[in-house]
Amino acid sequence: MNKQWTLIAALIFTLIVAVFAVINVEPVKVDFLFGTAEWPLILVILVSVLMGALIIGSAGAFQIMRLKKELKALNREERAKHPELEAESAAPENQKD
Repeated sequence: MNKQWTLIAALIFTLIVAVFAVINVEPVKVDFLFGTAEWPLILVILVSVLMGALIIGSAGAFQIMRLKKELKALNREERAKHPELEAESAAPENQKD
């Protein structure tokens, strides 16, 4: 259900950006480090949104990769300690008999 709400929110956001971009079609001056150009505002808006999405997506992917690496390290550490934990937990059970 959570993925459905995420999809609906993404579609609504896309629709809002598209309507906003279509309303603003007049040419604007865009300054680059190496020169200037005149582009329709719709392209400037859409390219800006796409660049923002790529930056956020890249940051999210980096965070996920870092967390997966950390989880693997913690799992390895836990497996290394696991035989000790089993020995400690088995000892009280043997004393009860």
